[in-house]
Amino acid sequence: MTERAGVYGGSLYDLAAEEQLTEPIMKDLIEVRGIFRENQDYLRLLAEPSIKREERIGLIEKAFGTACERYFVSFLKLLCDRGMLGEYEGCVEAYKKRYNADHNIAEAVVTSAVALSDGQLKALSDKLAEMSGKTIALSSRVDPKVLAGIKVELEGKQLDGTVTGRLAGMSKKLEEIII
Repeated sequence: MTERAGVYGGSLYDLAAEEQLTEPIMKDLIEVRGIFRENQDYLRLLAEPSIKREERIGLIEKAFGTACERYFVSFLKLLCDRGMLGEYEGCVEAYKKRYNADHNIAEAVVTSAVALSDGQLKALSDKLAEMSGKTIALSSRVDPKVLAGIKVELEGKQLDGTVTGRLAGMSKKLEEIII
């Protein structure tokens, strides 16, 4: 995330908090991020300098004007006008970071060799909430390379209970002993 994206995302959060719209704007940010990710051509179109500014801003109004919060639509128009739509992801991250801090939410990612059941994810989320004292926003990934067990990333810390992690740890200890 660039410094500019952090400033813009943080400023949007300040406005949303002042207007008591943090949740609806967070929802809009996430939904539009998905749209931009799925439609890279649309994002490039909105950033195309050969298209008149008014036309590009009109496209934003047409696409999001009635579906999203007005402050959010104005934010998108501002990014478009200033040639900063490429920094949208960073703005989302800055906003989300402030939102999570204010709402005592910690994001966690669990990686396992096979998909975890809803019950396993709920139990893990509850345990992480107990450990951290925060509400957990848990996402999961499947990576067959972990062989077995799970790896959890929570607030910059990694808890590795995978077979791969244990083997790597044993290998490192063996290297230390041999050297």
